Amino acid sequence: MRLAKIDWALAAILGAMTLGVAACGSSSSSSSSVPTKIGSGEGQLNLVAWEGYAQPEWVKPFEAATGCQVHAKYAGPSDEMVTLMRQGGGSTYDMVSASGDASLRLISGGNVAAMNVKLVPEWNNFIPQLQSPSHNTVNGVHYGISLQWGPNVLLFNSSKVKPAPTSWEAIYSPKYKGAITVPANPIQIADAALYLSKKQPSLGISDPYELTEPQLNAAVSLLKQQRPLIKKYWGLASDEIELFKNGDVVIGAAWPLATTTLLANKAPVKELIPAEGATGWADTWMLSARAKHPNCAYLWSNWVSTPKVQAEQAISYGEVPASTKACPEMERIQKGSCPRLHANAPSSYFESIKFWKTPVAQCGNGNNDCMDFSVWQRKWTEITA
Repeated sequence: MRLAKIDWALAAILGAMTLGVAACGSSSSSSSSVPTKIGSGEGQLNLVAWEGYAQPEWVKPFEAATGCQVHAKYAGPSDEMVTLMRQGGGSTYDMVSASGDASLRLISGGNVAAMNVKLVPEWNNFIPQLQSPSHNTVNGVHYGISLQWGPNVLLFNSSKVKPAPTSWEAIYSPKYKGAITVPANPIQIADAALYLSKKQPSLGISDPYELTEPQLNAAVSLLKQQRPLIKKYWGLASDEIELFKNGDVVIGAAWPLATTTLLANKAPVKELIPAEGATGWADTWMLSARAKHPNCAYLWSNWVSTPKVQAEQAISYGEVPASTKACPEMERIQKGSCPRLHANAPSSYFESIKFWKTPVAQCGNGNNDCMDFSVWQRKWTEITA
């Protein structure tokens, strides 16, 4: 593990925040009801998280510093996360690391509470795009603390896929039949739509998450053609990693976690963002509206927002930190990691990625003829059946 002992300075900061203050937590989601102070930790924190988001190198020091024992449930697609956060009337889990295709569903469903970003000082050091992003901030009310972000990349076995691909077309090609893998997630429809926006411009796709019925049908048709080529739809990143390690697949859509893990195991893989661009995800720690351990949740939000932990997670997962101060920490841990993971890239890099968001009926042009997420879910079931 990279962290052999507690960062006592950070522990002192967190400890000071719990002294002489009232307990926080509220089932209301209005900005006026957010806590103004953080109370003593309740001794436990139950998380729903993407695989790799609760690693021992930053969880164990947090537990030692706060007394909050972390219990993490790794979930696969965003649909599973939404379901888990609604279990037990919403009180089973305290927080979720929701991506943009789940966060607005949780907000509109009343499943998550507004959060006071003033209780998370490092929020001020986040890149501007992640201080009040539309996927977790509604009408000026913050429903979570941004975490990390990154692109969905094209991953391939460089010893078997030659020449190296330059387009997403490779995962729709019969050339790799039976050796392709993509996420088991309805939002994968957006990847097909992004590819078609360049391949078939006559469709008029400008936003891969705002699709009219004809545009959605075109993406679904492409994915149905792809279905016989797929070896497996993966739910957890570890599923895809095993597929590549075992040689069951040679190419697929992936998260950077798969790339970093496979490279660490000396697997002959490479990743790239194809010519058509890429979709991506920006994740948020969101607090359950009925959290049993809200103080531990705020302490956790503070811990994972610090430059040191931001850097540790960025390198471990292969993603981009939200903190603008993470780069020096990243370079201390692993030389060259900051530029490699685009942590110091200009804002244009962030703007080039089509980030996940929940499809709704109202298109960006003001019309109401786009297909909402319930339609996407039905279509995905048709594709993968």
